[in-house]
Amino acid sequence: MGETMDLDPQLQAVYDERAAQGAKPLYEMTLDEARAADLAAVQADAGKPEPVREVFDESIPGPGGTLPVRVYRPAAGEGPLPVLVYFFGGGWTLGSIETSDAICRSLANAAGCLTVAVGYRLAPEHKFPAALHDCFAGLGWTAEHAARLGGDASRIAVGGDSAGGNLAAAMTLMARDAGGPAIRAQLLVYPNTDYLADTPSRRENTDPLLFNNKSVQWYWDNYLTSPDDGRNPLVSPLRAPSHAGLPQALVITAEYDPLRDEGEQYAQRLRDSGVPAESTRYPGVAHGFFAMAGVLDAGGRALDQAAAYLRAAFAEDAAAHRI
Repeated sequence: MGETMDLDPQLQAVYDERAAQGAKPLYEMTLDEARAADLAAVQADAGKPEPVREVFDESIPGPGGTLPVRVYRPAAGEGPLPVLVYFFGGGWTLGSIETSDAICRSLANAAGCLTVAVGYRLAPEHKFPAALHDCFAGLGWTAEHAARLGGDASRIAVGGDSAGGNLAAAMTLMARDAGGPAIRAQLLVYPNTDYLADTPSRRENTDPLLFNNKSVQWYWDNYLTSPDDGRNPLVSPLRAPSHAGLPQALVITAEYDPLRDEGEQYAQRLRDSGVPAESTRYPGVAHGFFAMAGVLDAGGRALDQAAAYLRAAFAEDAAAHRI
């Protein structure tokens, strides 16, 4: 499929390098190999991490034991600051607080918000719903401790990329149905939204040098105990019986991404339910580009768009917002 893609020239250079090196898909590696390779690639492609005013780690109570969280205070701005709770990507299988470090630093500074990254448990060692419950514990802890951290509990957003976007979307459903914590906005970067998706983008993106349809299935197989779990709205937010009353959303997708269509469908479903939702497709790039600002200008533009969206959402009158 490489010949038929009209890749962004910067991504084409990355693609050509992968081809020259004989890069192996993550799903063909052992778990330990894939986790190490994923972290190395993210850190190589993210660029030099931005300095922020303060970064500190805490351990918080989680449903399966203590959970790590990392708090980023932006370089400028006085508290109480709005808060972004961020969930890293990696197909519920790979990733850690470390893989979202550069993203969290950039968003904290550009959006002028306290950013809290939650280190949820990974599959297949901890299958659904472990990550979901960990993320909700992290969201609740952030809301409860916002004042101590220098944050404003009335201005909390959730966000994440890939599986992190899936978890962020699930957080809004859980918080709505539980009556809180209140969420101001959601940032969903190429999220998984439907285990059962049978879309053109899911079928067409097969290139082994990029995140592809086999990658998607590998992650789902690691995360879920059985395919029946895939029908759960907290696994497949597109399948929720109602999306009414959810917080406003920005959904970012990539042209050459198997998850493109289901992300865009989710934005449309939100709009159909009366939820303000923007959707932007970045041309010529693939899944993962949001974490590649060091080598892809498009990644930097998407980070800037996400930050501007969050800044505007945090600035709006709280009375106008839903849970």
